[in-house]
Amino acid sequence: MATSLMSLSSSFLQPLKLKTLAKPRNTDLSTTRKIITTCDSQKNTGKSNPSSRNPNFQKRRNSSKYGTSRRSILKKSFLQEQVTFTARISDDPHVAIIGGGMAGLVCALNLEARGVQSTVFDTGIHGLGGRLGTRIIEPQGLIFDHAAQFFTADDSRFIKLVDGWLEKGLVREWKGAVGELEIGGSFSQFPSSSPPRYIAANGMRSLADSLLLESQMVNLVRPCWISKLEPLNGMWHLSENGTPRGQFDVIVIAHNGKCANRLLSASGLPLVAKQMKKLDLSSIWALLAAFDDPLPTVNFEGAFVKGVESLSWMGNNSAKLGNGRTPHCWTFFSTATYGKQNKVPQENIPTVTAEKVKAGMLQGVEIALGLPEGSLPKPVYTRLQLWGAALPKNTPAVPCIFDPQGRAGICGDWLLGSNLESAALSGAALGNHIAEFLQNGEANLEEFAIGLHDRLSPLDGHDIGQFPGLTSVGEKEEANAYQVL
Repeated sequence: MATSLMSLSSSFLQPLKLKTLAKPRNTDLSTTRKIITTCDSQKNTGKSNPSSRNPNFQKRRNSSKYGTSRRSILKKSFLQEQVTFTARISDDPHVAIIGGGMAGLVCALNLEARGVQSTVFDTGIHGLGGRLGTRIIEPQGLIFDHAAQFFTADDSRFIKLVDGWLEKGLVREWKGAVGELEIGGSFSQFPSSSPPRYIAANGMRSLADSLLLESQMVNLVRPCWISKLEPLNGMWHLSENGTPRGQFDVIVIAHNGKCANRLLSASGLPLVAKQMKKLDLSSIWALLAAFDDPLPTVNFEGAFVKGVESLSWMGNNSAKLGNGRTPHCWTFFSTATYGKQNKVPQENIPTVTAEKVKAGMLQGVEIALGLPEGSLPKPVYTRLQLWGAALPKNTPAVPCIFDPQGRAGICGDWLLGSNLESAALSGAALGNHIAEFLQNGEANLEEFAIGLHDRLSPLDGHDIGQFPGLTSVGEKEEANAYQVL
């Protein structure tokens, strides 16, 4: 089946027409082929940074007028003056996409399909993907999907994209037993009529890392943490801690949370920043644990846990990926309530908190499986991670956000829901909308404004992501979506 991302042009957006931009005048592939760049901030260049030259630099920076709290970021964002570009768009426009998760990658590929080059900036040290995260622990060869566990496909446009991934062997159907686990070990498998569940063949990150392999007009820069957006002479100038990272006609924010808020707080995009600030995100703990022996009483590969405050999901990566190796690698997720109760800065988790959370989640596993207290086998490996901006709790239900005056947009799963499908559809919609804007938008700016004033509504569901159509044996009539990170 065709794998073109053109099929993902959004019917939500008007006007969106399937026109193709002229290819860049310079057809030399050496100027358009994909480039993977390692940022200087990750290298030992021998150059000093401002804080090393002046010990008071960090102090002055932290004592700025607005500080770094969420309240101060909000204040600074809303006091911004709107950037309005009047210069003509370049003949060969270039789009910067900040964030290399599913939304950002699909946005880049849709831009390429319309003849527009882009550069994706991603913070990933080991690979792309955002919440398509996989940790590989060497030398033991342990593999954990530590964010998205699987995904389903409901929208016909996303189904077509998934079919292309299936043909290429990038994903496969997960046919292992998945369902709900009640306290005491009572497991109910989802019925066979449930929609197929898909996983990446070699861990979820492998899907993200494969998406740009055939691209010719998408550059990739990682690991790179864009820290400043500055409008100057009709272009957006990006920098990373004072180091220039290029100038672009249009920018796309394809990630969210505290870092995105800070980035937008002084960008000159108050309407875009305001919409991002309305987003309410949950916090979820992820515990990776490997056991020499199979967990007692387990007769499933993945389970949504009900009734245990410290645990909402448990999944057997070793069984799911079919490697059949030991140790047995499990991913456990907490509930959002437990995440909120034990919220700390995710960049600097106190040891006492980490030990408390790990003990609480392992105890939750015992409770869920109906095991006597203290009888769970001791893991031979553990790693704890806090997803501080794990999942959206509200949504504007629009495919993307775009400010034509500031030539800036947002894409991400939270704009349509909370799953991989939502991320892909959002990225596709924004990519196609920007391509149309670059061709026809300068004379009709107002027609291209999207999502700048939409209200956000609560998003219902379980703790760890949306999966339309998944219902348990005992809840076939329940309309709520089940969620996974």
